[in-house]
Amino acid sequence: MADVVLFAAFPYIAIVLAVVVTFYRYYTDRFSYSSYSSQFLESRTLFWGSVPWHFGILIILLAHLLALLVPGVWQDLIAAPTRLYILEVIGLALSLAALLSLLLLFGRRFYTHRISVVTSGMDWLLLVVLIAQVALGFWVALYYRWGSDWYLHTAVPWLQSLARLDPEAEFVSSLPWLVKLHMLGGFLLIALFPFTRLVHMITVPITYLWRPYQVVVWYRDQRHA
Repeated sequence: MADVVLFAAFPYIAIVLAVVVTFYRYYTDRFSYSSYSSQFLESRTLFWGSVPWHFGILIILLAHLLALLVPGVWQDLIAAPTRLYILEVIGLALSLAALLSLLLLFGRRFYTHRISVVTSGMDWLLLVVLIAQVALGFWVALYYRWGSDWYLHTAVPWLQSLARLDPEAEFVSSLPWLVKLHMLGGFLLIALFPFTRLVHMITVPITYLWRPYQVVVWYRDQRHA
């Protein structure tokens, strides 16, 4: 029963919540769609935390997405033991880099007073959930080897069943609880998405492509020219 609630119902609740609240926030408070950058308050630590975090997590997410969308291609990629081993090592290194950079960003907000005073409760919650999720991913990669392979036969068919609106929780029900928590953590982040600064991910300024040209007129006081 618990698996049905967690792996058949909760994912849909998270997605519906994310979509509804995202649209509601956009139409009622669209100016809050910002990353609220704190770079002007402190930039050195931000650079060493933000750059590894974005590179690490984006590559990891792309690998997850590739295996989900084109499982046949991914299966061919990992068919050779050498390629599978290389992917496992790369994934482990990237997850460690993402985890360490997140801890650096957390410490930056915690120990830098100028930044901590402008950090909301939701910011702290988001950081804690992200750290927990990445730490679980690193733990899974380290202690449950060859995830690049078994991911194809557990998480992928489960996610595909969710997309078909015919959830089949049995694909993941026999997995260790740490792996299950990592899977649920992804949907927890989806549920938190519209309430946090993560919404800036979908604010691509594509309107710049068709907006009128902006004419800039420089004014110079001729008396001081």
